[in-house]
Amino acid sequence: MRERALWELLGPAILVALAATLGTAVSSAIQVYFINALVAVAMVGAIYVFVGNSGVLSFGHISFVAIGAWTAGVLTVPPDEKSGIMPNLFPFLLHASVGNLPSLLLAAAAGGVFALIVGLPLMRLSGLAASIATFGVLEITHNLLYFYDRIGPGSSAFSSVPETTGLLQAALGALAVVGVAFLYQRSRFGRMLRATREDPAAAQAVGVSVYRQRLLAFALSGALAGFAGALFIHLLPLTIQDMYLPLTLLTLAMLVVGGSSSLWGAVIGALAVSGLDSLFALAEGGMTIGAWQFALPSGTRIVAVSAVMALVLIVRPSGLTGGREFSLRALRRLALRMQRRGSTRYGPAEM
Repeated sequence: MRERALWELLGPAILVALAATLGTAVSSAIQVYFINALVAVAMVGAIYVFVGNSGVLSFGHISFVAIGAWTAGVLTVPPDEKSGIMPNLFPFLLHASVGNLPSLLLAAAAGGVFALIVGLPLMRLSGLAASIATFGVLEITHNLLYFYDRIGPGSSAFSSVPETTGLLQAALGALAVVGVAFLYQRSRFGRMLRATREDPAAAQAVGVSVYRQRLLAFALSGALAGFAGALFIHLLPLTIQDMYLPLTLLTLAMLVVGGSSSLWGAVIGALAVSGLDSLFALAEGGMTIGAWQFALPSGTRIVAVSAVMALVLIVRPSGLTGGREFSLRALRRLALRMQRRGSTRYGPAEM
């Protein structure tokens, strides 16, 4: 049992480490796509903690990413530059300044507290009503951060935020989120929440509170999303528009494509869809393959990602991983299946 649990953690962790290692072998212009993919792993891992374990679709988790990004961004801009960039900030924010690591922790705290507050009424809902309510949270948060410049730059882009999210920090951040998500799903609380996902009535009959378990997971995933938002804001200058509907749909597509009910699927989906999205982003800017030069129309990557998500839902509704965690047994079965196919194709070797 312990060996199986170890591989459930090692599988995603090895994949993250492999992506980071590959990122060191490319140019700095391409490396940013690997960093972005690792930050996406942190975001999708955060969403998985709630959506994957509860079965309740949330459209609001990018609002916690935005809260984390705003917290880390405001607190790490040098105080002598804030008055020019964000002149309307509250005085206590105007003169506050923290380093990289404290900003990550404070962003996680802000995301978790905000998720807990909005979750108190929302987690009493279920099904479509809960999903629409979380979309309302996204809309409220977006408009608050867009128009209220007492807590940030408003509609303007964040500038002067230290760009500390390199390959190492992104990889460590992704591993931290994966580790917390794994520990939660293996914990007593994670098992109880999955029981409410499979059969709410039976779970309640044995004394499990659906409301409390969902609220706990919602707050925890909000904290992880805030942490991912801090990684994001330390990667490149952002506006509130960068943390709105396109990012919401993209991260949900990652979770669905990989397999929403497993941590392995969340990591696979985040890296696979990030890779596809980055490839089409490069193609939109113009690519050269041999003697052939071409540039795809702007917006092609959104169409491509949407098409892939639709295709996966049609062909494999449970995602690429089938909603299963990584295991050596599954790896052996896959190797045996491929060996049998090879034997069938080429027949027995001649003597």
